[in-house]
Amino acid sequence: MTPLRIAATLCLCLLLAAPLRAELVVEDDTGRHVQLAQPAHRIISLAPHVTELLFAAGAGERVVGVVDYSDFPDAAKALPRVGSYSNVDMEAIAALRPDLVIAWRSGNRDAHLDKLAALGIPVFLNEPRTLDDVARSLETFGRLAGSEQAGHDAAELFRARRTELARRYAKRPPVPLFYQIWDDPLMTINDEHLISDVIRLCGGRNVFGALAQLAPAIGVESVLAADPEAIVASGMGDARPEWLDRWRRWPGLAASRAGNLYFVPPELIQRHTPRILDGAAQLCEFLDAARAKRDGR
Repeated sequence: MTPLRIAATLCLCLLLAAPLRAELVVEDDTGRHVQLAQPAHRIISLAPHVTELLFAAGAGERVVGVVDYSDFPDAAKALPRVGSYSNVDMEAIAALRPDLVIAWRSGNRDAHLDKLAALGIPVFLNEPRTLDDVARSLETFGRLAGSEQAGHDAAELFRARRTELARRYAKRPPVPLFYQIWDDPLMTINDEHLISDVIRLCGGRNVFGALAQLAPAIGVESVLAADPEAIVASGMGDARPEWLDRWRRWPGLAASRAGNLYFVPPELIQRHTPRILDGAAQLCEFLDAARAKRDGR
């Protein structure tokens, strides 16, 4: 064998022996394909719920930057901030040298997402609209971060708990419900919103479910006309918002007449995370209490 043939054969053997660098291709919640050379090691989260999902999926150690209000779990509080979900600090993001940014499709601004794309940073868009989407997000984030088993385990635990709540409550007599996001302007949700999936899980019916917008503004007259049997609000913090009890001004309103004005902490029902089932458990109990009043129990 000539020296040239020997050299060529040696090169071929080395190529065959070298490990292939498998790329990771994952479809995000808008149908875009996000391509990574390998699982991400430096992840920036652009929404509090994304931060919580990453930690739940076993990827917390790979998160290098988060937005304001990323306060769960406690370890997330110590991470560098890159602005808020609606006002992202692009310089802070660039300084952290991320190999992946996970954004919130309906919460982050398109202009910020376009700038990230222009910088060549891979962006995964997350948009959970159902409880099944929360479980799927856990699995997907685990895959993106190389913590696939942890993400799978968290998703299965979430699905099992959701199934148990559905078994207990979903087929009970429906309770017409108005979910109030805020007071001024008065805002609610339609049936496409994740919270409406929680309402259905508990055997409730969103009286504004047919509206076109995901989180529409409405008028007091619309609420009075819908005459919900229960009103549920969350507000901004751990304290029951004072405006929830203002509905007592209308004693003819079914929810006011029955005393069915309920509060669920926002971090337990307005975040797209495993803790939403904690909020669901509270909501299910409230709707059962409303049924008991209806039955005179």
